[in-house]
Amino acid sequence: METQTHRPIRVLIAKPGLDGHDRGAKVIARALRDAGMEVIYTGLRQTPEMIADAALQEDVDAVGLSILSGAHNELLPRIVNVMRDRGLDDIPVIAGGIIPDEDAIALKKLGVAGVFGPGTSLSSIVDFLNTTCKH
Repeated sequence: METQTHRPIRVLIAKPGLDGHDRGAKVIARALRDAGMEVIYTGLRQTPEMIADAALQEDVDAVGLSILSGAHNELLPRIVNVMRDRGLDDIPVIAGGIIPDEDAIALKKLGVAGVFGPGTSLSSIVDFLNTTCKH
């Protein structure tokens, strides 16, 4: 009989740009960890390149971005493109923060797998990652 080892979903949580508020990112990180996922938190003020490098080095199954600065239309597509350029386009990128619905639709068309605004239940984010991630 062949034995398969099942490892937890690995999620990178990052704060792109100059936004200095990380309470939401830490809440999400804790919820994912409590749901049995392995979480790598990169901290504040990450560039798209730093996020893609960390995703590659940490062999993650998903990247979660927390952005409150209003720069989501610039930063999120750049992150998706840098990840694609590095061969990481199979890793879903999700985003949370203050992102208007019309911007969320456009971001999804550009490759962001999911956008979660204020008031989203933590369990719905966990469920999304459990159904979306390949590992």
